[in-house]
Amino acid sequence: MRATRLAVIAAALVLVAAPASAQLDRLFQWPKSGAGAGLTDAKIADGLKQALQVGTQNAVGVTGKLDGYFTNAAIKILLPERLRAAEQALRVVGQGERVDAFVLGMNRAAERAAPKATSIFGDAIVAMSFEDARRILQGSGAAATDYFKDKTTGKLTEAFRPVVSSAMNDVGVARQYKDLVHSASSLPFVNIGAFDIDDYVVGKALTGLFHVVGEEEQKIRTNPAARVTPLLKDVFSAR
Repeated sequence: MRATRLAVIAAALVLVAAPASAQLDRLFQWPKSGAGAGLTDAKIADGLKQALQVGTQNAVGVTGKLDGYFTNAAIKILLPERLRAAEQALRVVGQGERVDAFVLGMNRAAERAAPKATSIFGDAIVAMSFEDARRILQGSGAAATDYFKDKTTGKLTEAFRPVVSSAMNDVGVARQYKDLVHSASSLPFVNIGAFDIDDYVVGKALTGLFHVVGEEEQKIRTNPAARVTPLLKDVFSAR
């Protein structure tokens, strides 16, 4: 009996002495390893929700600002594939500035739409059940990002489309696209066809946003100390 008590005390001292990053790492490993068994399910889920709240807010902050898309090579919106094949020819015939303005306009539209994701991500986090949290903790390194894709893509598409459409009209992107299509169609062996440029920008904007959400998830998983919130400190500092 005395030996068991000593073992429990020793284990508690080890956990209290562990750095914050190691403690938060246990949060993500808890359902697999059994570590953190003294924590309530609700508190673990709340800790995860706060970490994801920080991560999604950071993702929106990164994308929803001037040059958030345009200067980020990983998510920059490029010419649609059907125009990309004709890009060099368009530049040769003096359409280079128009091409560049069109690309910039698409990215500006995405940057203007990105802040709409804040409340939608927030609602998805609030609605997260403990089972959702458990699946995220037990899942792959992209489990949280996949959760957001599943729960928010439809609502994000609805929220982004009017903002993108308005933004593209404001900066003349729709007209630039029509002009580029007209110019490209006059080139030999080029067939642009019907194409919804608003849908294209919305789709690429969401792809880029989820890419950044994924990066934030990796920070949460691999650099926990950078994601400690008051709740997480409360959960782990005394254990």
